[in-house]
Amino acid sequence: MNSAVIVGRAGQDAEIKYYESGRSRATFSLAVNHWDGKTKSNVTDWFSIEAWSSPEDRRKLADFAGNYVKKGGLVAVDGRITSNKWQDASGENRERYLISATDIRLLGSKNDSEMQ
Repeated sequence: MNSAVIVGRAGQDAEIKYYESGRSRATFSLAVNHWDGKTKSNVTDWFSIEAWSSPEDRRKLADFAGNYVKKGGLVAVDGRITSNKWQDASGENRERYLISATDIRLLGSKNDSEMQ
């Protein structure tokens, strides 16, 4: 089973790209903090997120992310871990892991945490 649920703060506004096929893709990064017992400090893990929409998709997840995921906002992402493999200009094989979102929920904004 490939399932991921993460909650963190958006590293930047979601960027959306539209394709000739009618599909759209939104991308953003998510910062997730956790406690490191060895260093006795908070550590931030960064996750790359992508969300897709298609013309027949009623939910329009990519469009939602593009319109509402803003830098600093608290976001919950459900999805699956995927990998992209490619060869760079020098011929070296590269691989990157990301979370392909199946659901995105807005939980608050950076300003909400500053007010507490």
